[in-house]
Amino acid sequence: MPDAIELLKTRRSVKPREMTGPGPSPAELETILTIGARVPDHGKLAPWRFIVFEGDARQRAGEVIARVFARKNPGAPAADIETERKRLTDAPLVIGIVSFTKPHPKVPAWEQEMSAGASAMNIVTAATALGYGACWLSGWFSFDRDVLDGLGLKADEKLAGLVHIGKPTKPSEDRPRPVLSEIVTRF
Repeated sequence: MPDAIELLKTRRSVKPREMTGPGPSPAELETILTIGARVPDHGKLAPWRFIVFEGDARQRAGEVIARVFARKNPGAPAADIETERKRLTDAPLVIGIVSFTKPHPKVPAWEQEMSAGASAMNIVTAATALGYGACWLSGWFSFDRDVLDGLGLKADEKLAGLVHIGKPTKPSEDRPRPVLSEIVTRF
């Protein structure tokens, strides 16, 4: 297990197209999801849930995305529809983080939505700590109500993102990071 500080300092996203199997074992997946549920959560509301896409479920979800895309883009070339169909098939495992809010007198919706974001980041970090590549993504389909309905989300639920997890096929390149002197002020 890598040193926690070193892991956090060097974590990088791995593009799903640069992932392969095998994905996490059932025990590793349980660990990842447990860590995903262990986030700041004012009011103990658990304003998130997870959808696991593995095996054929990735293709079935892709069919939902492709069907909606084709209906909303009637002139789209077959290649574009096929691209949409394969949205979740590169990595062996994809975890959808579903966000919803509950009315609460002390916990505004914004805090609940941030808790879902923290959950997504914990999933990315846990997968990375276990030796997998991980990438938190969204896309047009993450905000399309017809796709969300097709994936089983309720009317009041949103998709905070999809975390793709698999074995990296090559080292991931780092990207430029913010310069602290440009983003930190003191009050």
